[in-house]
Amino acid sequence: MQKTSQENYSEYSIGQLSRAADVKVPTIRYYEQIGLLEEPWRTEGGQRRYNQGALDRLNMIAHARELGFSIDSIREFIRLAAHPDAPCEDLDQITERHLNDVQIRIQKLGRLRDELQSMLKNCQHGTVEKCRILEVLGDHTHCQTEH
Repeated sequence: MQKTSQENYSEYSIGQLSRAADVKVPTIRYYEQIGLLEEPWRTEGGQRRYNQGALDRLNMIAHARELGFSIDSIREFIRLAAHPDAPCEDLDQITERHLNDVQIRIQKLGRLRDELQSMLKNCQHGTVEKCRILEVLGDHTHCQTEH
């Protein structure tokens, strides 16, 4: 929704917002396009102007992305944040699901690490023709772990 009043919207240009939140300008525009950030008020010259609330939301989005939350989860966080008196069990569930996903990825990465270590350990470091690494890469049945 295009803002028509500059009231409370003149604190930051998009460049200033970008620097303040350490988020690239194209990312800010993308978040606006997908509705995570409200479309800002624009000057007569078309310059976007943001308020402190936009910076706060952008910081939250950026931090959530750093923690690996999906855009859909962030969209739900924003929706739920609009109801400050509601219980936070929905937020807990989103975070718990994400934690479970992270734990599964960590397990997979551990198996991947073990397989790569095994490949290196079992390599005779001779010639490419007899390289154990290429042998394992060419035939998954030579793997030591399921990864």
